[in-house]
Amino acid sequence: MQSKYSTQRLLLNLISEHDDDFIFSLVNSKGWLQFIGDRNVHSKKDSINYIKRIQNTPDLFYWVVKLKNSKTPIGIVSFLKRNYLEYFDIGFAFLPEYNGHGYAFEATEKILSVVSKKAEYSHILATTIPQNINSINLLTKLGFHFEKEIEVQHEKLHIYCN
Repeated sequence: MQSKYSTQRLLLNLISEHDDDFIFSLVNSKGWLQFIGDRNVHSKKDSINYIKRIQNTPDLFYWVVKLKNSKTPIGIVSFLKRNYLEYFDIGFAFLPEYNGHGYAFEATEKILSVVSKKAEYSHILATTIPQNINSINLLTKLGFHFEKEIEVQHEKLHIYCN
């Protein structure tokens, strides 16, 4: 995977330790806590350790999404192989003040356009909890459709495929 991509309005760079303040804000935002879960990132050190775990995990990619004009970090797009899924999973999370502007669609569509060219990623999945209507709407707009419901660690997840 390349470390950098861009769209008309956005820059996407693989996560680095320099993103620690942004990651601290993102993983403690209301939407992240509600729909993704508490990652126990409660300090700058926790944030750096969280980033290092991502960087040191094979088959796990996090691109930090920044506004092209100001370089302000606004969200992430993830692409990873989960042990309970047959194929790679794409995900996204954005700070609440940047929702509703099409940034998540633009960034996720860019990553999908890159990874889908590789034969090993001909099938891509996405997971969300059934209550995350905004995520479901975005996945549908990106061309995903509901495949099935599974249970992972006592939580129901909906699996979408492209």
